[in-house]
Amino acid sequence: MTSSTIEKGISIDLIDTPCLLVDMALVEKNLKTLFSKLSGTNVKVRPHLKTVKSPEFAKLLLAAGATGVCVAKLSEAEVMAAAGIEDILITTEIMGAPKLERLEKLIAKHAQVKVVIDSAVGACAMQNAAKNAGVKLSVFLELNVGQNRAGVEPGEPALRIANEISKQSNLQLIGIQGYEGHLQLLPDETERKRLCAESMEKLMSTVALLRQNGHKIDVITTGGTGTSEYCVEAGANEVQPGSFIFMDVAYRRAIGQRYENALTVVSTVISKPSESRCVIDAGFKSLSTDSGNAELRSHTNMTYRPAGDEHGIIESSNSKLQLEIGDRVELIPSHIDTTVNLHDYYYCHRGGRIENVWRLSARGKVQ
Repeated sequence: MTSSTIEKGISIDLIDTPCLLVDMALVEKNLKTLFSKLSGTNVKVRPHLKTVKSPEFAKLLLAAGATGVCVAKLSEAEVMAAAGIEDILITTEIMGAPKLERLEKLIAKHAQVKVVIDSAVGACAMQNAAKNAGVKLSVFLELNVGQNRAGVEPGEPALRIANEISKQSNLQLIGIQGYEGHLQLLPDETERKRLCAESMEKLMSTVALLRQNGHKIDVITTGGTGTSEYCVEAGANEVQPGSFIFMDVAYRRAIGQRYENALTVVSTVISKPSESRCVIDAGFKSLSTDSGNAELRSHTNMTYRPAGDEHGIIESSNSKLQLEIGDRVELIPSHIDTTVNLHDYYYCHRGGRIENVWRLSARGKVQ
């Protein structure tokens, strides 16, 4: 049975494998867990859609209480805007003639799209794009708070770029972004909290400096699934968690079972060469390995490893493997973002019955 012929209400056992299976009851539980923590505060949630890459899940997040969304790439923003989602922050700097031309078209139609800047060159490029589009573009100054990726250095270097942004007639500096991505998966909670406090001190001291020099910094946006609560304690008023909605092995190891593993990859046993080893139809093209191997759900005495593009091997720590040819297994991805990007559809179920089949419209949108 293919995705185009699947009817609502059918058993998940009739879905072909490998496939992304999403337990909607667990998704809803994860949403409730996150949003209930921030209930009654002035902190806004702007989930990062590089995890879900789906307008349908984006709308689910907005309905749960998100005030806007993040995307990593311009192409993801184009997909979300076309689906009717307006308040979008593109969290990666945009540069190069092809992208700038596309950005002009996007912001001309969608005034709530926002971008980040970390250089004078970027400020000039965004000014030209906004001027050509005939709009006033809201921008965030991106700060390096320790990840040592993009972002201007804290303090005076950040002030200089903020001053450059303020000189541009078609740009409006509304906030600052400082993402501590290097801390998300630290397994020692005490150390993660301590280092996050150091990152937030860089962020908040720079915010104070910018405000002292006349810059109106309304939004302080930061924080991922592993650090959001610490960022809020430090003074951030907007957080960008993404993985919490599905979770994965890497995050579970770091922060425990705070959120449920709501997404699995279902695979079928296609061969059993020995009593302790079987082969499934999910390899590198179905499960990413940048954060290690996936783990089996409900089979704690078994391990999975990829055995090529289309094959995976399951082995048992016991002498006999309790799986036979034709059996189906669920695997929890080690890294949700990179695994999701390998698939075309979400098979969303409730109680083992298909509720929706949603296309990953932003799959492969890396430009």
